[in-house]
Amino acid sequence: MIIFKNAASLHRFMGIQKQKGDTIGFVPTMGALHAGHLALIGESKKETSHTCASIFVNPTQFNDPADFEKYPVTIENDIYLLEKAGCDSLFLPSVKEIYPEGTAHLNTYALGDLEEILEGKYRPGHFQGVCQVVHRLLEAVQPALLFIGQKDYQQCMVIKKLIQLTGIKVDVKICPTLREANGLAMSSRNMRLSDAEREKASSLYRELLFVKDHLKPGEVKTLLQEAIDRLTAEGFKVDYLSLSNADDLHPVWQWDGREPVVALVAAFLGSVRLIDNLVVRSSV
Repeated sequence: MIIFKNAASLHRFMGIQKQKGDTIGFVPTMGALHAGHLALIGESKKETSHTCASIFVNPTQFNDPADFEKYPVTIENDIYLLEKAGCDSLFLPSVKEIYPEGTAHLNTYALGDLEEILEGKYRPGHFQGVCQVVHRLLEAVQPALLFIGQKDYQQCMVIKKLIQLTGIKVDVKICPTLREANGLAMSSRNMRLSDAEREKASSLYRELLFVKDHLKPGEVKTLLQEAIDRLTAEGFKVDYLSLSNADDLHPVWQWDGREPVVALVAAFLGSVRLIDNLVVRSSV
């Protein structure tokens, strides 16, 4: 695996690979890798001839500086896991490399309602930060295919919107959420949970399944509140548990039995904020 710390060098290298006929697959990460990330690497290796990953903990997408400081950093183990998975190249930039002129006057993106609801409401500025870093990474890597996980459902939609706004030519492949044996969605933040908290955190998925299993046409607020009340009783601080349109994430309060919907949850367990989602009815 070749490691690049300079965007210009990576850009030149990828240009050469494409001239040779390689199809580039890209898996952006913030490190602290787990089986979910490695599954994305595996998908890229199936569909492309050169797989590139990146590790960069992006400061502009953390609306809470303390959360940025606590984000787990495990670079040596991450490199080992990527090499073992057969990743071909790794972009490992510094903050200065990604933001050479600093972060005070960065581009903003017209994301519309996507940055005002759910995660956008509770993490103001977060999705602008996601767009700022993903835009720079895509320009450096020049991939044909971008592999991202469904666990960050709203972020997947934001990245699709970014690609539409910028005209970058890349196909987005959204891969299923990988889960622990107890149902907990795999996440780098899980490293900050104790064993007991990891077990308790599986309740998020349990309540999403409850919503899916009990959803019927008509009013849905009562069903959602039941799930929220159980999580609160277990010690979670729930930011939201929402039933939303699967295509635009607008909240659904009256379900007609046909509209494609997804259940999404965000909650604190102690000081760790966790998110999850479950497609209840697909538009496909």
